[in-house]
Amino acid sequence: MSAETLPLDEKAAQRGFLYALSAYLLWGGLPFYMKAVAHIPAIEVVAHRALWSVPVAGALLVWLGRTGDIRRALLTPRTLLMGMLTAALITFNWCIYVWAIGADRTVETALGYYINPLFSIFLGAVLLGEKLTRPQVLAILLAAAAVALLTWETGGLPWVSIGLAVSWAFYALFKKTLPIGPAQGFFLEVLILAVPALGYIIWAETTGNGHFGDQGMGDVWLLMAAGVATAVPLILYANGAKLLRLSTIGIMQYIAPTIIFMVAVFVFREPFSREQALAFGLIWLALAIYSWSMLAGRR
Repeated sequence: MSAETLPLDEKAAQRGFLYALSAYLLWGGLPFYMKAVAHIPAIEVVAHRALWSVPVAGALLVWLGRTGDIRRALLTPRTLLMGMLTAALITFNWCIYVWAIGADRTVETALGYYINPLFSIFLGAVLLGEKLTRPQVLAILLAAAAVALLTWETGGLPWVSIGLAVSWAFYALFKKTLPIGPAQGFFLEVLILAVPALGYIIWAETTGNGHFGDQGMGDVWLLMAAGVATAVPLILYANGAKLLRLSTIGIMQYIAPTIIFMVAVFVFREPFSREQALAFGLIWLALAIYSWSMLAGRR
């Protein structure tokens, strides 16, 4: 059956799948960009991510004709405060991620994004009173066992993985409370972040610690590209999520951490111990159980 003869809902699902797949592939390849800017302090990279995301996300809203949503959000104290909260959470997540890639801890970032959906389920049960099924409880216990194993192996909590999972889960939770669409919400967040980000960049450049122009044009282009690398996959994901079933998105979210894991082990050649292999095995088993229960529930 050609695309022209598909029902409208199937056409929408196809578009949604391509949007989401593109987003996850871009997120999976993001460590290559982060390695290219690893010589720049993580906080400076994050500042440029926020600043240069503003024109990209803003251009999309102008094209969609939704700039009025932003004006209303800026004039609504509750929406503005929630935007500040989600902006703070995504900044924390970005800082950990950028630092971890530059510090050769990409494997830990992959683990964090594998753990994230399981922690989100746990968060929903604790904070929202959502009832857990037995397979979901088993999946959460397996994930906890994986974290305990890594804690025992390293002598401390795998804080990179936990920090990424926890910050993204809370970000997604509070993001739902924003009374505006995902694209508008993202623009509001980076618009809020642009003020301190610009202040930091100006301070870094005036004190001779910045990399925007003082270290050659290569860094200038890399830092300006941070906006595209940040905004484009988020926008693609937001549009894909609107057109796909939750179960489809739930399965597809493993694409990015799988690519990140393969890049870390086979391209970056990061060490991967037997204990880490066992921990990842537990996580993969937990995700398989979670995915099976989700698909069974959907049927």
